[in-house]
Amino acid sequence: MLLTVTTTHKPATDLGYLVHKNPFRCQAKKLPFGIVNIFYPEANEEKCTLAVLLDMDPVGLVRGKRNYHGRMPIEPYVNDRLYVCSSFMSIALSRVFGQTLNGRCKERPELVETPMPLTVKISVLPCRGGEGFLKRLFEPLGYRVDAQAHALDENFPDWGERGASGVSDKLISQRENTNYNLNIR
Repeated sequence: MLLTVTTTHKPATDLGYLVHKNPFRCQAKKLPFGIVNIFYPEANEEKCTLAVLLDMDPVGLVRGKRNYHGRMPIEPYVNDRLYVCSSFMSIALSRVFGQTLNGRCKERPELVETPMPLTVKISVLPCRGGEGFLKRLFEPLGYRVDAQAHALDENFPDWGERGASGVSDKLISQRENTNYNLNIR
């Protein structure tokens, strides 16, 4: 699972102060269901991108669970849980960005109230209501939503889009002149 946050605020590396993560150092935290990696693929004065990569442990997720409810024993291992953004990403974000979610910036407190343009990209997100649902959810808050649905299999377009979950790429951009507020819960 991959989530990125990009800003063009000057200096863009102020993003590191807001999230309490040094743009010039990779970090990792072990969680019960995998490892969350935090890094900056781009970090300069003009543009800064924070990436949160959650590497799930598929065996760890099902280890010790014996109740298959009549399913095939391999079924718990073969699913989209490792690839789509889910509650696991929410937990990972809360564990690595606790101070940020509380609206604190110890070293540069003035940044919390500074307007900052942000672009948030969630690589793959299940959404039963599709792009229309996401627009109704985020646009009243001042965000622009761009979504791209993916085919179940590019070699077989007749199969349609990915299942009932409507897995899509999502791009959510915050208005240019709003206060920085990374309340992801």
